[in-house]
Amino acid sequence: MRTILSLAAVVAAVLLTGAMALTAGWVRPPIRSAQLGFRGLAMEQNVAPSEQARLKAANVVPEASEQAPAGGPLATTEYQNVKVLTDLTTDQFNRVMLSITEWVAPEQGCAYCHNVENLADDGLYTKTVARRMFQMTRAINNDWKAHVAETGVTCYTCHRGNPVPRYVWYNNPGPAHANGFAADRQGQNVASKAAGMSSLPYTAIDNLLIGGSLRDTENIRVVSTTALPEGKGKTIKQTEQTYSLMMHMSEGLGVNCTFCHNSRAFSQWQQSTPQRVTAWHGIQMVRDLNAQYLDPLKPTYPPNRLGVLGDAPKANCATCHQGLNKPLYGASMIKDYPELGAGHAPTP
Repeated sequence: MRTILSLAAVVAAVLLTGAMALTAGWVRPPIRSAQLGFRGLAMEQNVAPSEQARLKAANVVPEASEQAPAGGPLATTEYQNVKVLTDLTTDQFNRVMLSITEWVAPEQGCAYCHNVENLADDGLYTKTVARRMFQMTRAINNDWKAHVAETGVTCYTCHRGNPVPRYVWYNNPGPAHANGFAADRQGQNVASKAAGMSSLPYTAIDNLLIGGSLRDTENIRVVSTTALPEGKGKTIKQTEQTYSLMMHMSEGLGVNCTFCHNSRAFSQWQQSTPQRVTAWHGIQMVRDLNAQYLDPLKPTYPPNRLGVLGDAPKANCATCHQGLNKPLYGASMIKDYPELGAGHAPTP
C-alpha cells in the first residue's frame, strides 16, 4: 500500500509540473519583487530571473555602423525614383539602406524590396511598404515624443532581423463554430492569448487599438467612481474589454498592473505612477499608426500577407516592447541613426 501511495504521489507531482509548464504565464521560481509605492499598497513589480535571461538574449542591440560624413550630393541626384528620403545625402541614404537590410532582411538582402537589375523599379510590394514604414518611423520620432521621448525608434525596434515583425496582429475571427450551430460567443468566453488566456473578450485589441471613428465609440475610460451606477455609464462588456486590453499591455511590457496604476483607485490619475501618462500616449500613438499607416496598406499586400478576415498586419504594444517596459532596455538607436530621427521632417 505504501508503495502504491508513493507511486501515486510521484505521478501527481509529474502531472502537476507538466500542467504548470503548459499554463500560460507560469514561470519558474524564484520570483523577485521591487516596491514602487508606499508600504502596504502592494505597489510591487515581480521579476523572474529565468525570464530576464531570455529577454536579455532577445534584446541585443546591433553595433551601429559608422555615420556618414557631413555634406555631399543628395541621393535624389544620384539615384532615380527616391520618393521618401529625399533630404538625405547619398552617403546617408546608402547607410540607411545597408542598415535596413541588416535589421529587416538579413537573409534575403536587397532583393527583398528591390529588383536588383533595376533598383528604381517599383514592382515589388515590399518596396511600397518600406517607403511607408520610413514615413511612419519618422512620424513616431517627430510627433510622438510624449511616448518615445528622445529614445526614439528605428526599424530594428520592431523587426529584430525579421521581414515581418514577430509581434503583429490581425483581426481575430474567433473560434470555429462546430457545424455552424454554436451560439455567438460575442467575442469572449474563449481562452485567447490576446486576452491573457482568460475568458475576457478576445477582440479588445481589434476594437481599442485602431483609430478613426472607433476612437469616439470605443473608449477605455470605464472605471466607475461610485458604488452604484449614476447616469449613462459603460456596459459590463465594455469594461471587460478594457481589462482584456490591460492584460495585453501587461504581458506586452512584462509588468504588473501596478506599473501604471495604484490598484486601490484605478480611476485616480493623481494616485497613479508617471508611467500611466506615458502609456496613455502609447495607446493613442498605436491607434494613430494603425489608422494612418498600417491598416491602409491592405491593398498593397498579396493575399498571403493578409489575415484570415482579409485585413493588413497591424501594431500593438508588444510589437515594439516585446516583453520589456522599455524596448531594447531603453537603448536609443536613434542617436546613432539621425537619418530616421526628429532632425529630419517626415515626408507627407
